[in-house]
Amino acid sequence: MDRRAFLLTASAAAGGAATSWQAGAVAHLLPTSNDNRILLKASFRQKQQAPVLRIGKRTIAGRRTDTQGLFWSFDAEGLAPGQPHTLELLNERKRPLCDPWPVKTFPRPGDKAERFRLLIYTCAGGDERLRTGAGISNFLPIATRQRLFDRALALAPDAIVGNGDHIYWDLRQTGAPPQYPEDILASTGRFTRNLPVLGTANEDVLKRVCEQQVGRLYGTRFRSTPVFFLQDDHDYFENDDANAQRVTYPPDHFMLQLGRGTRSLYFPEFLPDAERPLGLPGASAPDKPRDTGESFGTIRYGDLAEVALFDCRRFLSLAGPNAWVVPPEAEDWLKARAADSRTGHFMNLSSMPPVFSAGKWGDWYPDILGPDGKLTTKIHKPYYQEGWLKQHDRLMRTLSEMKGRVPIWISGDMHAHGEARLLRGGTVDLSKNPVNVFLSGALGTGNGWPSGGRRTRPYPSRAIEVEERLPALEENGFLIADFTPEAISIRFFRWLPKNGEEAIERLEPFRTTVLKRG
Repeated sequence: MDRRAFLLTASAAAGGAATSWQAGAVAHLLPTSNDNRILLKASFRQKQQAPVLRIGKRTIAGRRTDTQGLFWSFDAEGLAPGQPHTLELLNERKRPLCDPWPVKTFPRPGDKAERFRLLIYTCAGGDERLRTGAGISNFLPIATRQRLFDRALALAPDAIVGNGDHIYWDLRQTGAPPQYPEDILASTGRFTRNLPVLGTANEDVLKRVCEQQVGRLYGTRFRSTPVFFLQDDHDYFENDDANAQRVTYPPDHFMLQLGRGTRSLYFPEFLPDAERPLGLPGASAPDKPRDTGESFGTIRYGDLAEVALFDCRRFLSLAGPNAWVVPPEAEDWLKARAADSRTGHFMNLSSMPPVFSAGKWGDWYPDILGPDGKLTTKIHKPYYQEGWLKQHDRLMRTLSEMKGRVPIWISGDMHAHGEARLLRGGTVDLSKNPVNVFLSGALGTGNGWPSGGRRTRPYPSRAIEVEERLPALEENGFLIADFTPEAISIRFFRWLPKNGEEAIERLEPFRTTVLKRG
């Protein structure tokens, strides 16, 4: 069953046209899946006692993820691969909490697959109430972001990657703390750093902050499409930055609690994959669904595609020449997956972008913004760790050495579209098989484009050699990646407020790149 036929089935299973689906008591739904399992995160408008998920003749008890009975997780195992499964949420009296709806499992690894479509975006977060002195919001209105989502969903993706920065609510940073308006702080409350996040007043603050940026934004819109949400710096409630006062990453204990709490409540963890070790950092935690990961994940679609997802902030190290962005166990996993040719295509998909830099501390590269307003490596970047570039080169070499497959790396964070071919890393020649690098476009940025604070748009690092095919464009939008046995096609979709909101429904790709195998 192709994706468009599946969406028609989804509408029928939901009780008619997609617009007639009734959410009932459900506030938000975000599912993920692999070939034999569906994991669902849900929240409700009223507290629930013992909700259950029904799939066919099976009933799966919910697991409460907050302390108040509003947030629940449902984990269905042993499902048939490559099939649509009808899901129903029921209360403790077995009465429906919303209309039924379908979610499709992926084909079994190794099974033949002809097509796979992936939607990728970044930076969808932001409280629309936060405005500049001119009264202009730093973030797009929720309704505008939802229209962009609806346009992307109309393209019938098989899966969705939300690549970091789902939350913008930085607490300390490295200078003066962000100044949030008093009326907004009065509505959300303030965090207390020496208290646990869940089970204290901090839990209510976390929910109020996230509801404005996640719960309201997604609602039940993605209920039939598996999602894979990576976390980036702002998802741990700080910007990546460093000075003599404070180095924000790796996250301290309170930041880690906030990041883990957000995922527990709203985002599905990454389901296991036979080729991803269960003992990777951030995986197999006793307070999470069995064998799932929080920081490293896999999208496996039959014999056609494997996408390795990795968080670059949570386990960042500050060990100078031996420092890493991802820990050694995760690096070994990424290398092993790139070297395994049983899948037609392999892609790296990370929270921190390679190639493009704005001179920030938390980049792969030693570039810093010079007095002339240009990136340079001739000025020492304080607190930069030279081991980061060494790991970058090792990972890039592994991709470039793949036989018969296209080396490709897609990332978020940069609030921009961009495309380049990496010809040389810091020390490694990749020119025989350059790595194709893409920036995915930003979903939620309003008037607050990062170049205003960074004093530069993203440029390729001076520490590498690239062929820049699409200079970084600070624009709203997303990518669609289509996998077939012969090629990967990357389509860029963009929108700016000056285009008018009516243009969103008519968005077509402004650029398409086709990367053919071999």
